Amino acid sequence: MLLREIEVFRAVMTAGSASKAARLLNVTQPAISQSLRKLEAHAGILLFQRLHGKLYPTREAAALLSEVNRCFVGMDAIEHRLRSLRQFGTGRVRVASLPGLGLGFLPRVLGQAMLAERKISVSLQIMSSRDVRTRLLADEADIGLMADEVVLTGLEHSVFLRAAGVVALPLHHPLARRQMITPADLAPYPFLGLNPEDGAGGRLNAIFAAHGVLPDTVVETPYSVSLCELVRQGVGVAVVNPVTAFDYIGRDLVLRRFSERIEYTVVLAMPASLPLSPIAQQLLALMRARLQEDLRVVEQELERVPG
Repeated sequence: MLLREIEVFRAVMTAGSASKAARLLNVTQPAISQSLRKLEAHAGILLFQRLHGKLYPTREAAALLSEVNRCFVGMDAIEHRLRSLRQFGTGRVRVASLPGLGLGFLPRVLGQAMLAERKISVSLQIMSSRDVRTRLLADEADIGLMADEVVLTGLEHSVFLRAAGVVALPLHHPLARRQMITPADLAPYPFLGLNPEDGAGGRLNAIFAAHGVLPDTVVETPYSVSLCELVRQGVGVAVVNPVTAFDYIGRDLVLRRFSERIEYTVVLAMPASLPLSPIAQQLLALMRARLQEDLRVVEQELERVPG
């Protein structure tokens, strides 16, 4: 394949003239003309009309350009990756996370990581669990955090977080005077829930049903962080992931124990094709240490005697 000639063709079509393409590619204008004629001879079609020293693309040239551009998207991606490797080397860690841990927890981890001193660069992308899985399968992320209902086929995975949900209440809410909240206690108040298709949301609905409670759900949302913010705004009460709730301790929101065990599980996943780099392993160790500290602080908050 005439890769150099195709590159010249694309440059001429993009720049609009042979002279501009020559400057862009740092070659002479005769070299541009020679490459175009070689490509035309190889293809057996006329790509440019030549009138008064100027090039005018034919319809065939326009059709070819669309195909060439599609090919060059992949080449541009390769070039971008090469630039990234030149700039960051293997000191770059790509993390993809669901919002529940990506918006608060992971920034706390990175705040402890001394990235500049260690010459580490991190790509932190917040997205749905399904999109995290897609990134990992495409080797576009080194570490992924996602909900447990996502299919894990083709990935290395383990449980990163498994913790009991806690009740989140607005500051000065009547239930805040209690240390333990039951499903029946929640029934009289506007309730904020995860979408029914969410694993934790489905388990919570089953608990309510087993206790004969029909919560007055006023808002459903896919993310625990949204539930916490809604509670803080006084919209209602909720049962939430304790690590997500950590960010709201002391922010017009109180946490209380829930009498029923509902587990929030977050899966740690990695591409199966390559082992973690030493720097990614260091980051993962920091994540695990931070998780234990956050859970300890939440436990302290739950032990507070309501005043």
